[in-house]
Amino acid sequence: MEISWLAVVAAGVSSLVLGGVWYSPMLFANQWMKQAGLSEDQLKSGSMPLIFGGALLLSLIAAFVFSMFLGPKPELMFALGAGFSAGLCWVAAGLGINYLFERRPLGLFLINGGYFTLQFTLIGAILSLLG
Repeated sequence: MEISWLAVVAAGVSSLVLGGVWYSPMLFANQWMKQAGLSEDQLKSGSMPLIFGGALLLSLIAAFVFSMFLGPKPELMFALGAGFSAGLCWVAAGLGINYLFERRPLGLFLINGGYFTLQFTLIGAILSLLG
């Protein structure tokens, strides 16, 4: 199977960039922390290289497998629709099932589910445009 590694890397890195904006104080940081029950001190704990390195690795895996799903040189509208559908109907729906049983707040589901919906839409766009 033909894989555009440039597109996969760009799509994976775009997930971190999007997350940096999405979960920043400009957008949803404060509401996300409140809904998740996290404090600023808790967010500063742990190994940041491990957290960000792990997030990058997982984003690259997601982009690579999504690239295999889309196939070589996918049409832009198909890639956007597939990305939107994967983010909303697979990832966000999966989160929603867990959040229902975990009794997690609706606001947290909307923030995280929205991120994944946009993430996979962006991944689809990048894989189409650079693939």
